[in-house]
Amino acid sequence: MQWDMIGHEWAVYLMRGRLATGRFGHAYLITGTPGIGRATLAIRAAQALNCLDTTSPDPCFSCRACVMIERGIHPDITTIAAEGRTIKTETIREMQHDLALQPLEGRYKIVLIEDFQKATDNAADALLKTLEEPPSRARLLLTADAARNVRPTIVSRSQVITLRPVPARVIEEALVERDYASPQEAPLLAHLAAGRPGWAISAATDPTVLENRIAVQQQIIDVLRANRVYRFSYAESIYRSEGLGEMLDIWQAWWRDIMLRVEGADVAPVNADRTDDIDRLGAMLGVEEVRKALRAVRATIHLLNHTNANKRLALEVMLLQMPYIR
Repeated sequence: MQWDMIGHEWAVYLMRGRLATGRFGHAYLITGTPGIGRATLAIRAAQALNCLDTTSPDPCFSCRACVMIERGIHPDITTIAAEGRTIKTETIREMQHDLALQPLEGRYKIVLIEDFQKATDNAADALLKTLEEPPSRARLLLTADAARNVRPTIVSRSQVITLRPVPARVIEEALVERDYASPQEAPLLAHLAAGRPGWAISAATDPTVLENRIAVQQQIIDVLRANRVYRFSYAESIYRSEGLGEMLDIWQAWWRDIMLRVEGADVAPVNADRTDDIDRLGAMLGVEEVRKALRAVRATIHLLNHTNANKRLALEVMLLQMPYIR
């Protein structure tokens, strides 16, 4: 596997080619769902840019620079993540000041900005100035869930790489080859990952990932059986959770599977280990009820990811749109 990536061979091939010919751009926007490999690809590119072995467009993974970048301690590599729910202007300003300085050890100063869709409008405007007049020895590697959620002026000045879901077979083979999972465990993990190698690795190495998934799925069923008072109480209990995003992804996959069931689609469910529950709920609910629930979950995910909506209120509205069962 080139660049020690699981899947995304075409993206690695593209970046390697540009490195080999000296045409690596000043800014890249790497998009895709969380866990799909956005940050890993950005880190590999940073390693390749500053690797001490200059005979190849690939990182060697063993030199001082590659090791320090892997550990997150290289002095010329800066990683920026959202503070709370946003990336703020002040953070971008501080980065720009640092980016204007010469590299301390490497050939380039590199900034990795995670989830740039969370940048405020002012922060995006501030970054635009750097993209228009980038320092010669600076490279920017941005990640986001989708290019459409990033300001068009940022997208137009970046080279966009959109990562697609990795086939389950590729993830399964990687889990076994890297000793993350046994041949018996890997197929289910690869299927549940829905094309996200990072999620599969997390689930294989952290038992709480699957435990939390099962707990959330049971909570969905409990909500459907509950009255409004319980639903308000449930919103109160989860709106501050750090894992709220992953929780809503579980809700979305659950309702997607039920939608496939009620519409009779010949598509394998994401939750292949819960087909009995999915079939039972699909038989109890009407198509419009399921569509309404799925739309409500997707709308809530959009609100929480791309606006400053009140989390608790958004969740309450979503939960009140869920159907009732006995």
